Amino acid sequence: MTRVGFFSGSFDPMTNGHLDVIEHAAALCDRLVIGVGSNPNKAGLFTVEERLKLIREAAAAIMAKAHCELEVVEFTGLAVEAARKAGATLIVRGLRDSTDFDYEMQMAGMNGAMAPEIRTVFLPASSPVRPITATLVRQIASMGGDASPFAPPNVVKALKAKFEQK
Repeated sequence: MTRVGFFSGSFDPMTNGHLDVIEHAAALCDRLVIGVGSNPNKAGLFTVEERLKLIREAAAAIMAKAHCELEVVEFTGLAVEAARKAGATLIVRGLRDSTDFDYEMQMAGMNGAMAPEIRTVFLPASSPVRPITATLVRQIASMGGDASPFAPPNVVKALKAKFEQK
């Protein structure tokens, strides 16, 4: 049986914390589908197309090393439905702290009620990436700070380009 994981988020922007979860998930899956949530009522810093490209670029080496197939898709609506559509057997969620845990436990319960065939797996963040959030990375970059300790090089480059335009 092929083990298919589904890891969803807005990834606006992708961070080293996201890559940490991807690396750990790749060890558990034969195929990892990264779902980029799209909300037409909410404008992100990066377009969905830009996020898809940045994720593919940043995750490619990790996935190749793990011999795990990577698929990056856009979705709207419920993540559990996107996971089902992708053929996922696992929903992968990263945890930084107890606040994440409380929220993710509620989501896992609801997802389990809607799709009992899909299990939720929690992956604790590695110590160096625990404090990283996409919001903080955006704020650092928007104020001219160095985001390189917190995001992959291709994302740092894209952040610089975005904020030089503004």
